[in-house]
Amino acid sequence: MRRVCLTLPTHRACTATIAAVGEEAAYGAREFGVEVHLLILDSSPAPVLAEHRKAVAALPASPGVTVHHLDEDEQGTFLREVIARSGVTSPSASADRLLELMLPSRVSYGACTNRAFLIAQALGCTSVHRRDSDSRYQHLDGEPAFPLHQELTYLGQRADDVRKSATRSKLPPGSGDRRVAVAGGSFVGEMSVDVAEIRDLDPDTYGELVGLSLPEGSPEIWRDHLIDASFRGAGNGTFDGDHAMLAPISPMRVDMCNVALDHEVYRRVPLPPATDTIGTDYFLFHLTHDARLPGLQHNRHIVNFHTEERRTDAGFLAYQVRFVKFLLAKTYLNTVYARTAAAGDALLDAEGCVRASVVAGFVRDSVALDRTEVARRLDVAQAAYRRLGGRYTTVADTLADRRSRLLDEARDDMADFALLMDHWEALAGASAEAGLGQVRAVNR
Repeated sequence: MRRVCLTLPTHRACTATIAAVGEEAAYGAREFGVEVHLLILDSSPAPVLAEHRKAVAALPASPGVTVHHLDEDEQGTFLREVIARSGVTSPSASADRLLELMLPSRVSYGACTNRAFLIAQALGCTSVHRRDSDSRYQHLDGEPAFPLHQELTYLGQRADDVRKSATRSKLPPGSGDRRVAVAGGSFVGEMSVDVAEIRDLDPDTYGELVGLSLPEGSPEIWRDHLIDASFRGAGNGTFDGDHAMLAPISPMRVDMCNVALDHEVYRRVPLPPATDTIGTDYFLFHLTHDARLPGLQHNRHIVNFHTEERRTDAGFLAYQVRFVKFLLAKTYLNTVYARTAAAGDALLDAEGCVRASVVAGFVRDSVALDRTEVARRLDVAQAAYRRLGGRYTTVADTLADRRSRLLDEARDDMADFALLMDHWEALAGASAEAGLGQVRAVNR
């Protein structure tokens, strides 16, 4: 029986989301006859974790659904077993160093998804389907529009075999024999990044900041369009029936709360484990797009909302710094993306799978990039926040105080990514060897 992993990483209260994702898992098992492993990776503080345990215990038992709710101690136990099995012993990649990259003490959007990838390998799953704690589903005629429907229909299928069932197809020539490697939709509702207030306060400053995320040399005619489209998702439309396009997926057309990846992708290449940095977890979407792997872009968009924590002074400051760190990271990432785009089909081996060593080489080369451009971006961001005034002045002061550290971290994060990539396939293989018994299921 086909086995899939529906995962919800979280570090904040989300009992309603747990219930909703539990319903999606039951839907997938019931409608598609698959075995769904609902994996909740919980980094929440103790009181919130306790509430989540109650929410998980309250999920109705569903045929074909197995629930795993792992706190950080349990995740750490699994990772130590996998790292030991992998046989990694080099000084640069000690067991403690790899554990730090996989389970850092700070927020890492890539690391939490990497843990889901490895656990899915242990569970014998053929795909990972990711949701987020600050999202919910759209409805049509009173029924939730679960993305899992489209993901399970297309993911892993030979593109030519499902071409006719898609609303549209824009497959590159010669890619019809390849399997659908990624499926994704976007979101409706609030912007995915907390910059709407900046746009309202000062559109020019907004354009200057968001423009830093674009590749150098982007044609001017496209810049305004790309800036306007960034972090906006699918706007405020409503789901009115399925529309699906079969094509390599642009990373701008999907959101990490609404994506699924085939195991042939994530068992070869991980996500950057950068801490306190948004956006770096989109790396595999750039990679699959540039390699011209078939993807399925659907319109079962998830409803995005901002939690109350983001609206506190501490939450606001933390998020803005994460945004700036993303703008700095893009200096390195855009260099890598330029090379993956130029490589195209050469990123794939004879079986149509990503050549991880090639990608790792691109990432490693980027570490040596001159930091002049990174420093310029930080100066632009700091001046922009100071110009906005009010509570944004605190952000500018924080950027000034942390200047050296921020510049170092932007470079070191890429070095860490290269290190993790060097050992990723060994970790993925060790996870598969560890097997189902290493991942505790919830008794309900």
